[in-house]
Amino acid sequence: MKKKIAIILPYKEVYSNNNAGAASIWLKDYNRLSSLSAETIIYGNLVKGIKPITNNFKNINISTTTFSKTKAYINFFYKDYLKHKYEIIEIHNRPEYLNFLIKKNIKAKLLFFFHNNPQDIRGSKSIQERINIINNTDKVFFVSNWTKKKFFEGLPYETKSNCEILYPSIKKNKTFNVKKKKQIIFTGKLNSSKGYDLFGKAIIKILDKYDDWSAIVAGNEPREKYDFNHKRLKIFPWLPHKKILKIYQNSSISVVPSRWEEPFGRTAMESSAHGCATITSNRGGLTETFNNDLVLNELTVNSIYKNIEYLIKNPKKLKKIQLNNFKNPLHLLTDTTNYLDSVKLNLLEKTINVLKSKGPRILHISNFNEKNNHRLFNISIASKLSNGFIRNNCDVINFSYRNYLSNNLFPKLDKDIIEISKNYKPDLILLGHNNILNKNTLEIIKDKKTKIGLWYEDHVVNYGPNWQNNLNLVEKNHEFIDKYFITTHPSVIKTKINKNKLNYLPIPVDPNIENLKIYNNKHRYKDLFFALSHGVNYGKLRNKSNDEREIFLKKILNLNNQIKFHILGINQDSPKWNFDFYKEISYCKMALNLSRGKPLKFATSNRIASYIGNGILTFIDEKVQFQKLFNSDELITYNNENDLIEKILELKDDLKRINKISKKGKDKYFKIFNNSIVADSITSVALETSPKYNYVWK
Repeated sequence: MKKKIAIILPYKEVYSNNNAGAASIWLKDYNRLSSLSAETIIYGNLVKGIKPITNNFKNINISTTTFSKTKAYINFFYKDYLKHKYEIIEIHNRPEYLNFLIKKNIKAKLLFFFHNNPQDIRGSKSIQERINIINNTDKVFFVSNWTKKKFFEGLPYETKSNCEILYPSIKKNKTFNVKKKKQIIFTGKLNSSKGYDLFGKAIIKILDKYDDWSAIVAGNEPREKYDFNHKRLKIFPWLPHKKILKIYQNSSISVVPSRWEEPFGRTAMESSAHGCATITSNRGGLTETFNNDLVLNELTVNSIYKNIEYLIKNPKKLKKIQLNNFKNPLHLLTDTTNYLDSVKLNLLEKTINVLKSKGPRILHISNFNEKNNHRLFNISIASKLSNGFIRNNCDVINFSYRNYLSNNLFPKLDKDIIEISKNYKPDLILLGHNNILNKNTLEIIKDKKTKIGLWYEDHVVNYGPNWQNNLNLVEKNHEFIDKYFITTHPSVIKTKINKNKLNYLPIPVDPNIENLKIYNNKHRYKDLFFALSHGVNYGKLRNKSNDEREIFLKKILNLNNQIKFHILGINQDSPKWNFDFYKEISYCKMALNLSRGKPLKFATSNRIASYIGNGILTFIDEKVQFQKLFNSDELITYNNENDLIEKILELKDDLKRINKISKKGKDKYFKIFNNSIVADSITSVALETSPKYNYVWK
């Protein structure tokens, strides 16, 4: 099988059973469970004769180099890449390797894992270096939230959509050892950074006082020497990982008193998952390793002693903590492996393909996106409606006014519309999201045979952005306009326009535009998608843009760490459009429909069609009242941030249910809001003809 994925370890990382570090142990476990292991090769450096942990290992021999080992190591890999053309390259903890490959402009997708504090690693110490990593890497993973925060410290944004936490993980143990020994264990480097000096003093006091308890220490440290001796204290050098796990299984208490800001702390995670009551310091990411009730807020000999003694004196409490740690490990290998596989499989998939395209005569005057070179084709209501008219056997002329506006040719615009109307004799002149014709022009083109309609998609009700300007625009020359079609329900609009003229306009879907079936994508690895529409005219975030939705988004981002959010349009993550939008949304299982302003009856935006129409489960505020149009197995409503989070958590791991809701939602939306139906609702109302369909929003 062709190797598609290359993994590069630091050349000093020991990828063997003896002396394997945390990164190697995690990679070994992931590789053995991954569905992609046969397509993956792991690059590292091992001394001749040492057997690697897994078979898909390729040794880079740099023992003979007289130059920089780092440069020789990555150069060797680069030459191999040119031979094999890997599609994904995964780099662990060495930004230097990543930066080298970025400069080579390789075509492979790049993943990077930070196992340590990014500010302490060469190649990511400076703010500019970290920004460069973000901008040139497909995915950046951090072993803890603490590590991620260190990465973004000093950066002009708090996070980025391609940066996320991927915790080291473990297999869930099947059996709990009910006959645990009265034994306390310390594993790791025997130095002050790991708090071994404090532990040693505390454990001697414990063993002196409690004759039925013993202790084990496993590790070494040639640079620091501590001489702790007791007849019930056994000190071992480095032990194979399997032996360490066996000791955890037999031990009652584990102590991890690090002074060092631990990026994660695998010993704490493993010992707790094997049923130890684990005592940790509060440094770095240690508190993220498991549900810890035993935190050393003070790193002193006395604090360690008191915490151990508390457990010894309270055997029922000790047993309760042990069982809880065993039954509820936080980071399971199966979940992490499936997630990372999904990320890679998604990156390996090819780009999604999209797009295709007489009765009444319709002159449709709108913006058909020439200004943006049709960058927004997938959210163009104007195009969707025109396609719908054509499908309904209407004859349509699409007239774009954008060039007239940009060149300040208003007199010519009105003159040309008069001429076209005279030549074409339209049954309906439809003003699409504009009211730019002057009063005299409207008087000339309007007669008994020609009706004038206007559709509008932005806020015209108090509580929405620019609502008053929008309403003023819509109301202009209202006496000459026969019918209005507005994406806010008429019942909530306060206007001088005759209420009989007002009609609701649903956001339509077009089978040639909303043609994805995201529910069929097996490799979605993000839970919830949302994109703010800052910079809709420019394709990038506007400086000093202000949007109240950011408050809501930041609230939900801070409410739960377990949800994988994919939110664009904030923190300098630019929104995406057209095919880029489809690519971004295809990563996700669910999406949030969140519009600016106060939620009002049926008031929404193009976002709802892009979501549901492309087959992704969608959440919408219940105050929008879409539950009157969709059932709970087609669309999910929420009433506040906490309710939203609760429902996301309930659904996020149930892909079967998500897919079922997504498919039913898409089917329903196309049934009631496809562009043929919406277009017919406009022509039947404006021209006072019999409708072809039953309009559920009436």
